[in-house]
Amino acid sequence: MRIRKGMAGIARPTIMNKKSTVLAVAALGALLMPSQAHAMHITEGILPFGWASLWFVVAAPFVGFGLYKLKRDKSVVSAKPLLGMMGAAVFIISCMPIPVPTAGTCSHPAGTAMAAILIGPVYSVVAAAVALLLQALFLAHGGLTTWGANVFSMGVVGSFAGYAVYKGLTGLNAPLVVAAFFAGVIGDWATYTATSFALASALAGPGDALSLFYTIMLAFVPTQLPLGIVEGFITAGAVKFLHSRRPELFGARIPATAE
Repeated sequence: MRIRKGMAGIARPTIMNKKSTVLAVAALGALLMPSQAHAMHITEGILPFGWASLWFVVAAPFVGFGLYKLKRDKSVVSAKPLLGMMGAAVFIISCMPIPVPTAGTCSHPAGTAMAAILIGPVYSVVAAAVALLLQALFLAHGGLTTWGANVFSMGVVGSFAGYAVYKGLTGLNAPLVVAAFFAGVIGDWATYTATSFALASALAGPGDALSLFYTIMLAFVPTQLPLGIVEGFITAGAVKFLHSRRPELFGARIPATAE
């Protein structure tokens, strides 16, 4: 995976720099702002040591490959403002808790499908990994022991699922906004499917994993079903906005909206 060729020729870096600076300031504000504690992501200590270690092992190659690409890909230099903007966006978007009454926890949008569309899924995984680490350290969202599981569900599954939907629909000549909408929806729902799987596989007794998986999934439905649709609109709006100003990031063959 690589950043699109259009990124290497960003002609107006000052605009991207201003936007990334605004998002960075907003992210800093979120870090410093006192707020009520919410159980977001998979919380600290909930996974047994063996399962927590397994998810670290699963997530590590994706994060490592992304960092390797960041170091080796020369086009990243000119795309750093966009990379920074997406990293801050993932941090802020995934800091929006919505209580789940039936589970005693919180749902939230992820933002990784949007990041995957704009910077590619490999770099989106890195953005999610950094955002989740900062949230665990400074906001008590998620945790250090569950960082690997959270990176896998939100960073890996959310990014690649959303990107696959986006590429599939644009390959069928669907308008960018339509493809981005469904990418955001599926990326969000896939994230919580993976989260439910990680929790059920670690916490269920012998023979009860499937039953617990369905129970956790159903607990998320009241909030995550509509929230996924909201994330679809957020993703579509972001893509439409950037397409109207930087169409070269998406290619000239696909219209932003249906004609």
